[in-house]
Amino acid sequence: MKEFQLIENFFSGRGPLRRDVLLGIGDDCAVVQPAANKALAISVDTLVENVHFLPAMPAADLGYKALAVNLSDLASMGAEPAWMALALTLPEPDELWLRRFSEGLLDAAEYYGIALVGGDTTRGPKSITITVNGQVPEDKALTRGGAKAGDWIYVTGTLGDSALGLQLLQGKHDARSEHREYLIGRHYRPTPRVLAGQCLRGLASSAIDLSDGLMSDIGHVLKASGVGAVVKVEDLPLSQAMLDTVSPEFAQSLALTGGEDYELLFTVPEAQKGALETSLSQSGVKFVKIGQICAGNQLKLLKDGEPFTPENLGFEHF
Repeated sequence: MKEFQLIENFFSGRGPLRRDVLLGIGDDCAVVQPAANKALAISVDTLVENVHFLPAMPAADLGYKALAVNLSDLASMGAEPAWMALALTLPEPDELWLRRFSEGLLDAAEYYGIALVGGDTTRGPKSITITVNGQVPEDKALTRGGAKAGDWIYVTGTLGDSALGLQLLQGKHDARSEHREYLIGRHYRPTPRVLAGQCLRGLASSAIDLSDGLMSDIGHVLKASGVGAVVKVEDLPLSQAMLDTVSPEFAQSLALTGGEDYELLFTVPEAQKGALETSLSQSGVKFVKIGQICAGNQLKLLKDGEPFTPENLGFEHF
């Protein structure tokens, strides 16, 4: 199968149609029309086989996840997804794999209303690179740099499920069938908190998505904001599936360092706590308070008032 036939068969003309796409797949560039009084939020992520995903990962799940992890970046900025470009590198054009991959990718695109407007295909070790573009009202984008001493720290969802799902795939644990399905599902198909991110605009002082593990990612917020933090380990949200599968101590360590949860961590001033409850209730996403921003530049982990040290420190790219 030649490159242009591949694009035509599996990607061209598929996915949601948007009126702001003036020219999509088929030319040297896509042409889009941003909305008035909106700023663009742009993010790119690459997934490489044997680094970011196992070779046995189902193609449909890989397509879904490849987009979801990018959408999580838009969510953390409070942006609305709009357009994406896909760069796909494959050792050879496997038609069955491509069909299933594109189905998963476009399922996610349809659900979140993001249009595929261009990209590239080439031969080489399997990897997927997606660039997403979102729109956010001017001066309303959430960033990592606004946390202040006294702000409260929150996270959405539950933590550690994806990391435990990966360990189940690697044969490191056993789990009841329903728990195994749930945990592996959280690893294969994370839920980007797009609507929750939009609900946080004007309320959160800072935000980040949890891709490399809570400890690593909150460190980015502390550095950008010039502050420290205290996190209460016993307040970390853990799923029943995780608690039924591993010890509470191991579950807490995974919640702190496991990575690939793609939940949101955000900070909120005391004066906005009431408004937060009202706004986030519209998103249908559960969220819990896990700590507080303080002066200094250190992250302190406390469990029942005592210092806590997890088993590792989170994912590093290099």
